[in-house]
Amino acid sequence: MFVPPLTALFLGTQMIVTVADEVPKLHIAATCRAESANVQSNTQACLRDEQSAHDQLLQQWTTLASSDRADCSQTTESGGSSSYIELLTCLQLARDARRLPRN
Repeated sequence: MFVPPLTALFLGTQMIVTVADEVPKLHIAATCRAESANVQSNTQACLRDEQSAHDQLLQQWTTLASSDRADCSQTTESGGSSSYIELLTCLQLARDARRLPRN
């Protein structure tokens, strides 16, 4: 089946926007276990920090640029382990970069 290039571009863009409409579901338990080298107290602290970042993302998600949400979500989810802290940091940096003067 042949899909015209413009249609393919539109369909691909639509998928990205749909994905960025909600905070992505990340598998932080595996990330925290790997980061803390199986030390229970460190794993629990990591999970608390990740939950705090997730809560902040839920509050701020709709106020952030959709292109930043799509870009940061894709970046965070690629490469194996993922983190709400990493996603939140990416989005905050992107937001702050938009606020810089354009000189």
